[in-house]
Amino acid sequence: MGSSMFGHILDKGYTGYVYTRTEEKAGSVIEKGAIWCNSVTEVTEQCDIVFTMLGFPSDVYEVYLSPGALIDAAKKGALLVDMTTTSPSLAVEIFEKAGSKGVFTLDAPVSGGDVGARNASLSIMVGGEKPVFDDIIPLFEILGRKIIYQGKAGSGQHTKMCNQIQIAGTMIGMCESLIYGYKAGLDIETMLSSISGGAAACWALDNLAPRIIKRDFEPGFFVRHFIKDMGIALEEARRMNLSLPGLALVQQLYLSVSALGYEDKGTQALILTLEHMAGLKTGM
Repeated sequence: MGSSMFGHILDKGYTGYVYTRTEEKAGSVIEKGAIWCNSVTEVTEQCDIVFTMLGFPSDVYEVYLSPGALIDAAKKGALLVDMTTTSPSLAVEIFEKAGSKGVFTLDAPVSGGDVGARNASLSIMVGGEKPVFDDIIPLFEILGRKIIYQGKAGSGQHTKMCNQIQIAGTMIGMCESLIYGYKAGLDIETMLSSISGGAAACWALDNLAPRIIKRDFEPGFFVRHFIKDMGIALEEARRMNLSLPGLALVQQLYLSVSALGYEDKGTQALILTLEHMAGLKTGM
């Protein structure tokens, strides 16, 4: 996702600097003109605005808060925008430490998957100071179609948790619907053409159900990352003394997907666990 998103910014004529753990992963944006840097520090020496798209909260902590990392190296007055889905409490910690050093931050996770990143149609949910958000809207508009300010630091991440909770329920509904339709002897594509136009309409039916029919489980969004997101939401819910039994159930099902060896497949691989539990191989 990060490569597609950065590519859109480069296509608009901006000068961009890039650092990843391996230069090979940055190949597509380097071909577009991005300038390779050998470290996070080198990026901050060149840039007043830095975007990050990382994997797990531990990666975010390391890149932002470890000694000599992004916040320590950033210029005074620089803006750091984390678009990773990570812990709301970590986003607040980053905001507070950065502010003490005269550095601005926004937490700006996205939704829309690989398709949204490629098509610059992401939904971007942003937390932080409103004037900072207002200043960077033109860059966000290069990346997405729906950019909404959610409130104080951490609010973008909390909104993304709401998004992931909704998706968790949608995924199990979509997969069980497909299995039911198969078992009932329906033509799955014909069935989908009906339900995707009614009250059941959703992004998953439009984008992931066709992949399941083709038995395409390559990732637009990794199972392991979705398990991470659900874990963050459940931990934040515990902080608020809130029970989310539906989310807990779906997380357990996705842990089963991982246990079957599919953690690096796309989230649509949930159907493989449900088929396994039902003793089916649908062959859709």
